[in-house]
Amino acid sequence: MSDYIGLMSGTSLDGVDAALVRFSGIKPEIIGSYYYRFNPELRTRLKSLCYQSTAELLELGSLDTELGNIFAQCINTLLLKTNTNPNAVTAIGSHGQTIFHSPLLKHPFSLQIGNPNQISKLTGIPVVTDFRRADIAVGGQGAPLVPAFHKAIFQTDQENRVILNIGGIANITVLPKTDTSPVIGFDTGPGNTLLDSWILKHKNKPFDENSCFGRAGNVCPDMLANMLKDQYFSQPAPKSTGQEHFSMQWLDTYIRDRQQPVIAADVQATLYELTATTIADAIHTTAPETHRILVCGGGIHNPMLMEKLTSKLPQYSIESTETLGINPDWVEAMAFAWLAYCFVQKIPGNLPSVTGALRPVVLGGHYLPD
Repeated sequence: MSDYIGLMSGTSLDGVDAALVRFSGIKPEIIGSYYYRFNPELRTRLKSLCYQSTAELLELGSLDTELGNIFAQCINTLLLKTNTNPNAVTAIGSHGQTIFHSPLLKHPFSLQIGNPNQISKLTGIPVVTDFRRADIAVGGQGAPLVPAFHKAIFQTDQENRVILNIGGIANITVLPKTDTSPVIGFDTGPGNTLLDSWILKHKNKPFDENSCFGRAGNVCPDMLANMLKDQYFSQPAPKSTGQEHFSMQWLDTYIRDRQQPVIAADVQATLYELTATTIADAIHTTAPETHRILVCGGGIHNPMLMEKLTSKLPQYSIESTETLGINPDWVEAMAFAWLAYCFVQKIPGNLPSVTGALRPVVLGGHYLPD
């Protein structure tokens, strides 16, 4: 039996999830969890970094340390909440906050911040982090990484399954019921990122509660059609993306090209349609013989988005991962606890069929408290 902590701050830029996970049998078990919400000022600073191809070095370095301190605070709160001694935790798996992901350059990279030295020193627990660059070093895109965890936890010989994670960016994992077929996984495009950014701009709200803003609008068919022409959607897998591509600047180009005034609620409705359409198209294309979709991530709590997916995927049973005993809000944090576990056990943590890597490799770097 061994305990690990998984730490995940995703593309939604809303906060960080921490999960204490026990590995004692076939399936890992969540012992406790804690969510730390970023304050509006920090979220604004992070967005200003993530949505640009250039950044101030002073701000980048300062935020790296600041996030390391916040991540450590989050972990220490979780330890108190669960009455856990730091010495009982083998390692922390920290994803970090992605600032820029660019896997197709001549010299590709994926940059995450959240200083692991701060985390290890302030918690007294070893930290495993920097998972993506090992995959990139062997020819992969460094993303998505969570499909390897999906395979370990959700694959069964009884049925084909699709795992749909709707975070800031949406991604799918297609799990065949036999190991003779490869696992397919990729980012489908925007999940919550544009929806959240648009309502923040126009309503000063962090997300569209009960989908009220989206329901007040009507889809703009011409704008949607132009958005769907983005080359990313027709690009074959392996592929990965982020908010450096699907940003507010990206959205603004389609609003300007429309050459007529837009109603803010109509744009929100159109963004709902964009997210649902690109997810549904990806599933139809890659998983036509699958009939069960298990959903995780923050998007599962968005009623309008889930209604649209149900409408567009009528031949599929769409369920929460909760039906298999895994809370949908904590799947990604669990995944990075698992990746830390894999690092310690010297188990490869990537799937070459997903990332495009030349071979499986152990992911991460190790930071000790002393």
